[in-house]
Amino acid sequence: MRLATRGPFDLEATVRVLQRRPSNRVDAWAGGCYRRVLETSRGLVLAEVTDLGEIDRPDLRCVLRGVAPGASPRREAVATLRRILGLDLDPARLRARTAGEPAMRSAADALRGLRPPRFATLFEAFASVVPFQQVSLDAGVAVVGRMVERFGAVLNYGDACHYAFPTSAAIAQARLVALRACGLSRQKAATLRSVARAVESAELGEAQLEPLTTAQATVRLTALEGVGPWTAGLVLLRGCGRLDVFPPGDVGAQRNLRALLGTGSERRLRAAVARFGELRGYLYFCALGASLIRKELIGMPRETC
Repeated sequence: MRLATRGPFDLEATVRVLQRRPSNRVDAWAGGCYRRVLETSRGLVLAEVTDLGEIDRPDLRCVLRGVAPGASPRREAVATLRRILGLDLDPARLRARTAGEPAMRSAADALRGLRPPRFATLFEAFASVVPFQQVSLDAGVAVVGRMVERFGAVLNYGDACHYAFPTSAAIAQARLVALRACGLSRQKAATLRSVARAVESAELGEAQLEPLTTAQATVRLTALEGVGPWTAGLVLLRGCGRLDVFPPGDVGAQRNLRALLGTGSERRLRAAVARFGELRGYLYFCALGASLIRKELIGMPRETC
């Protein structure tokens, strides 16, 4: 089936920024194909997305493997993919914002099809952010990988084993010792399980956050034990798609932004973030994308599935 979206759209750049590292066990990119196991009301499906077109004229195709009969799982899977890949965002609005930044013109051109990706669920956002508190990116990725292997459901298709991201139900029922065995501290394990239980009991959900302003939503999230402004900011940006958030105190984001803009001046960095206004979160993704270009994780030759 086709996944309609306006150009420009860069599937590779969007998935790489979603992954953060190629070792991501859930969001896989290989051979020009994005693969991910999705939860539906009728069980797990393996989605494979490719682009048969070009960045400026995308032609996205999706194949769902292992899907149960009926239209409902397909609709659910497509809705999740559209959310994850930002297919309904207006690329012209994003491009217009970068056009006035001469210092990032080269990166903006290379990333012209980048869409701000989102985690599939609010709980996945928490579980993809909390493990990274006060540790390196590589260490956080390793912890999340162990959580996926320990608590994620498995879909076997062909000769490969594909993992789904752990559900809030799975983590809500987990023992703290099992979560800590994945590499989480006692506090982080308790925070994740507490959030999972709040999601399962419907005390916390996107529907409750949606009517709130970003400032109000930040207050709501930081009221949760173990959730500070940095965690709340990333959850709102990468989980809820609030592009008016540039995560406060994010050392990696600041480093990426300095490299993107070619300046170490804190005043100039703050001014750049302020200029992006309601799209300051897009600046975060551009800086991350530019760092992945430098690591040659974006822009490699394309193939097909």
